[in-house]
Amino acid sequence: MDMKELKYLTVLAEEESISRAAERLYMAQSSLSQFLHQFESEIGTKLFVRTSKGITPTYSGKRFIEHAREILLEYQRAKNELWDNENLQSGKVILGISSFRGRRKLPTILRKFYERYPNVKVQVVEDNSICLEELLLDGKIDIAVIAMPVTKLKNKVEILKKDEIILVANKSHPVTEAMHQTEGMAIHWIDLKETGDYKFIMSGYDTILGRFSRRLFTREKLKYKSDHNDISAAMAVAMAREGLGIAFTYQSCAEEYEDIQYIRIGKEGEFLDLGVAYSTDEYHSKGAIELEKVIREVYSDEKYDILG
Repeated sequence: MDMKELKYLTVLAEEESISRAAERLYMAQSSLSQFLHQFESEIGTKLFVRTSKGITPTYSGKRFIEHAREILLEYQRAKNELWDNENLQSGKVILGISSFRGRRKLPTILRKFYERYPNVKVQVVEDNSICLEELLLDGKIDIAVIAMPVTKLKNKVEILKKDEIILVANKSHPVTEAMHQTEGMAIHWIDLKETGDYKFIMSGYDTILGRFSRRLFTREKLKYKSDHNDISAAMAVAMAREGLGIAFTYQSCAEEYEDIQYIRIGKEGEFLDLGVAYSTDEYHSKGAIELEKVIREVYSDEKYDILG
């Protein structure tokens, strides 16, 4: 058995489908199926049960795959230490970031990092903050940029910056007629109670943005109108831009368009913390630590305020 075979088994368990696992592993489905058949024959027991929907691990299979994951994680830790000893002349860091947030910041982060460490590969995993927290707990990624609060990582997260939650609408949307302007400033704001006549485009309950926005309505004892309740943040902004409703977004993710109006929620605004989080492993590679430094540099350089 080698590490490649252990990787095959863990991916099969995660995907619960030979076809999806083969696609993820960039190999032919027939080759992966043949591997599984031969491997089960060699060890003399079934690791997976075939079902109408795909495959699922047996009890023995689950235990075996748990050990396989631990071996792979220990192998990755050993490689990280080896790369560190070579003073970042090679290596890999797995970075987690949401697609929405990453679209604006990630290219700059990667460019700056590669300028300093051209031989260290950064593998990017795109997902929402809640899923990224789980991946950090499982040791599947090394570092992540996530919206806070976290629920399980506790002391593994350091604050990167405060991020403002704002509303976005088409400039012709009637909600813009109810906006107020901060005296002496170009910032437009609105009380959430003044939006009650309009429909919202809401992100999913399983996202920080979706949960945060719903808590605002609960806090104000308001009910919101919405035909769309499980929309990604990026799609919600695109729909709002077309005048289909009002969406919530992060200021750090907002981009300027001629037909979009960004609006502060309340005169003082609504904020949450953006953090940099590490995996729960005690050992953090030099590559991950240096990548965090670059992430902080890129975010600290931001002086653009979409609200004014």
